[in-house]
Amino acid sequence: MPQSIKKNAEERMDKAIQALKRDLATLRAGRAAPSLLDRIQVDYYGTPTPINQLANINTPDSRTLTIQPWDKSSLAEIERAIQKSDLGLTPANDGSMIRLSIPPLTEERRVDLVKMTKKFGEEAKVAIRNIRRDANDDIKKLEKTEISEDESRRHQDDIQKSTDKFIAEVDKVLAAKEKEIMEV
Repeated sequence: MPQSIKKNAEERMDKAIQALKRDLATLRAGRAAPSLLDRIQVDYYGTPTPINQLANINTPDSRTLTIQPWDKSSLAEIERAIQKSDLGLTPANDGSMIRLSIPPLTEERRVDLVKMTKKFGEEAKVAIRNIRRDANDDIKKLEKTEISEDESRRHQDDIQKSTDKFIAEVDKVLAAKEKEIMEV
């Protein structure tokens, strides 16, 4: 039973790392990538809908994104959603598709992006620590009925080792993204 608690905790911690990587992919680092638009929700007939469910998103070159909606009537709503977003990009609508030119990042914008990166990292670390707390609580409950105090302590130490490993992974992912952002 304690093994399944540890395994479940590690799976949840891994999911926290994957969520962090998805969040970091939405931060632009000077290059065009369709993942930049992942967080944008378009008001499509009263329903918030991810932009990638309404249109084809392509990268014709390293500084441009093109968005070609399947329903031409949604073009204005997509353009409005991009303008409202925190991306700081101005869409160019040519009647059938939207072009987004990704300008080179300024030093100030790079610093802001690094701050956002660190915020995402802290959220991931908090999530991992919460998973650790939940797993330790489950182990302590087992201590009352199924396992000894020494076994409980050993399992809690194993959970802490897993937590340390995943926190180090968060730091590694953050360092790579910060390096990518600060690259000129």
